Amino acid sequence: MGQKILSLCHLETKTLLWVIGITFAVILAFQYVELPYSNVLLSLFSAGKIPSSESSITVQATGPSPDEENFNNVTILKQPNSAGEHALEVANKTRMSGENNTFPITGFASKPGSQPNKSLGFDECDKSSMIESNKRSGNVSATQQLGEVVPSSYNNNNNTNCSGEENFTSRPEGGSGSPYANSASPSPEKAPAYSTPPLSSVTKVTPNISTAVLSPLDNKANSMKEESFKPSQNDGNTLGTNSSIKSLPKENQDSHIPVPEVTTVSEMNKLLLQSHASCCSERPRWSSAVDQELVQARLQIENAPIVKNDRNLYPPLYQKFSMFKRSYELMEETLKVYVYREGAKPILHSPFFTGIYASEGWFMKLMEGNKRFVTNDPKKAHLFYLPFSSRKLEEALYVQGSHSHKNLIQYLHDYVDMIAAKHPFWNRTGGADHFLVGCHDWAPSETKLHMAKCIRALCNADVKEGFVFGKDVSLPETYVRNAQNPTRELGGNSASRKTNLAFFAGSMHGYLRPILLHHWENKDPDMKIFGKLPKSKGDKNYIHYMKSSKYCICAKGYEVNSPRVVEAIFHECVPVIISDNFVPPFFEVLNWESFAVIILEKDIPNLKNILLSIPEKKYLRMLMRVKKVQQHFLWHKDPVKYDIFHMILHSIWYNRVFSATIAT
Repeated sequence: MGQKILSLCHLETKTLLWVIGITFAVILAFQYVELPYSNVLLSLFSAGKIPSSESSITVQATGPSPDEENFNNVTILKQPNSAGEHALEVANKTRMSGENNTFPITGFASKPGSQPNKSLGFDECDKSSMIESNKRSGNVSATQQLGEVVPSSYNNNNNTNCSGEENFTSRPEGGSGSPYANSASPSPEKAPAYSTPPLSSVTKVTPNISTAVLSPLDNKANSMKEESFKPSQNDGNTLGTNSSIKSLPKENQDSHIPVPEVTTVSEMNKLLLQSHASCCSERPRWSSAVDQELVQARLQIENAPIVKNDRNLYPPLYQKFSMFKRSYELMEETLKVYVYREGAKPILHSPFFTGIYASEGWFMKLMEGNKRFVTNDPKKAHLFYLPFSSRKLEEALYVQGSHSHKNLIQYLHDYVDMIAAKHPFWNRTGGADHFLVGCHDWAPSETKLHMAKCIRALCNADVKEGFVFGKDVSLPETYVRNAQNPTRELGGNSASRKTNLAFFAGSMHGYLRPILLHHWENKDPDMKIFGKLPKSKGDKNYIHYMKSSKYCICAKGYEVNSPRVVEAIFHECVPVIISDNFVPPFFEVLNWESFAVIILEKDIPNLKNILLSIPEKKYLRMLMRVKKVQQHFLWHKDPVKYDIFHMILHSIWYNRVFSATIAT
């Protein structure tokens, strides 16, 4: 009996060993031929440290490392960037430029059975997609990361997110630019969900897409997080037939040019040259004669004949005078702009002419009424103008006290979607030949999702907030006091009658101005540094100080821009710009250091010594150049050559010329 039991034990032991051996053989075979789910099987045994024929396998549960990204089970290692190199493109993954400007992860998956030629829908987010997206991004608890479910945002441009939420401080009329504004910046807080007001002329949005959102609380240091696109099964560069906008953009290559913490003017020039040398916009999806015209224009500009003198222009004011002169001539000879007629007032087609945001209103009026550059044939257009006002958008849709502008972003999304559904031109270049002009502080953030590939003329031209050299344009912020006569009070005192060394007055917007006043208010009779001046008719006191001062301090407010830069030039006072990472207007062509003083924010305590160290002869030369550059910053009811309207249009034209490519 005992022998039988022993024999059975031996038999069972042999059977068990055979089973174990066969199991290991199957596992090794799975790994060797890389059958589907082989990694999953191996991972099941990783906790028990079961050896395999290869080195040990580590399963990451917390998402990819900073040096790699997983996309559809493919790991792509990121290579370090240099100034002339660009990051690898990962399917449809795109990234915005600038530090601390990243976006939430969003999974795009078209629902089956959706009807073609319909606008994409963003009325609600699919919760299961949210959880799946969070798992892909490496978040342990997806339910903890699910924030407020709100209408999502989308585009074929760089970045998309379901929430579109970002906390903002409102800049009132007068804002950082006016010395008379006294409203404080509200503290940001999470806003309640609300729907976007209906657009009378915009295609109705329907929920055709499952999307996912991460809570903005994920990382308080960033307003939005990095996002990735889930491609369709057929093509990684399409969104499917249910979208009026077909292609997703390639990576914005300019955004990966590294910039230092504080970018000096010389470094900005290098970044601009790098962008022109190494980056072009996405190739058009089909060819057009206008592309060849732009390429030919670039060749002519780069090989412009040397010009040393001109009766209308003063060459020392410009970076490369000969190139600017030839580019301006070609703009006058060649440029055609198509202005979209779609869109409802007051946000679209509603120019305004006074206040610190007047630049976008004046440009809109003069562009829409222009006969030289505007064409009614979009096939002949080199550029397409999106005639909306960032100021009117804020006035019409911003919910006071909400500290959220997601419905403003949604409005722009719907507008772009309607344009793309009705016309083929947006989809030809992904919006790269379209441009917008926005002076409100929020314009950069409101347009970086759906209009990120457009040429954006922005007053808030901040290197650290997504301004892309070679694509975006620094728009002059002009404080227009009289709509009937925008050049009223033009000019300033002669040098001998400028009795003050320096002048500043304004509300305490932002962190910098209190520092300026701490060091210089009532500290020195030569330094006329004030807070908000008492009101006077026509701002006579403020204007008097500007006219009678040698240097006018242009200190940033909530944002980097200030109308004082143009006001100083207007009143013939040498501007002293104190705003780190601010890109001065018309930076593509003007040599700002030839007629302005640019001081780092950290040097405010030494402000007077810096100004006194400038020799009188150099100051007089700068003052003379301020008077000569003045023509580029003046609005006229009927535009004149080289005025601010033409200079804005030229900067947009110039950047398009240096980024245009030909379809292959």
